[in-house]
Amino acid sequence: MSDQETKIDSDCGCDEGKVPNKEGKCVMPEVTFSAFVMSLNTSVLYHLGEIADPVSGQKTVNLDAARHGIDTLVVIQNKTKGNLAADEEEMLKNILYDVKLRFVKEVKK
Repeated sequence: MSDQETKIDSDCGCDEGKVPNKEGKCVMPEVTFSAFVMSLNTSVLYHLGEIADPVSGQKTVNLDAARHGIDTLVVIQNKTKGNLAADEEEMLKNILYDVKLRFVKEVKK
């Protein structure tokens, strides 16, 4: 993508996907466990048709991809058991509960 094609986030003035750091320089967001889990959650919601494609504006459903994302979150939950901070564990549990319910609703449509 050329500089001219790069989208600018109107809220902070940074290129799409970047955020300002303490000095105001546009950087990629910090990689944290919570950010990683939220990224997977967003992917599942996208594949369940809950979030529109940012380019086309279309909402599409791909249950196989949604299931894969949910299964990935379950593997992460199982592999990190006992190694997470309480807030991380609670967030992961709540996200899994939410996306599983949404998945079942979508399957029943």
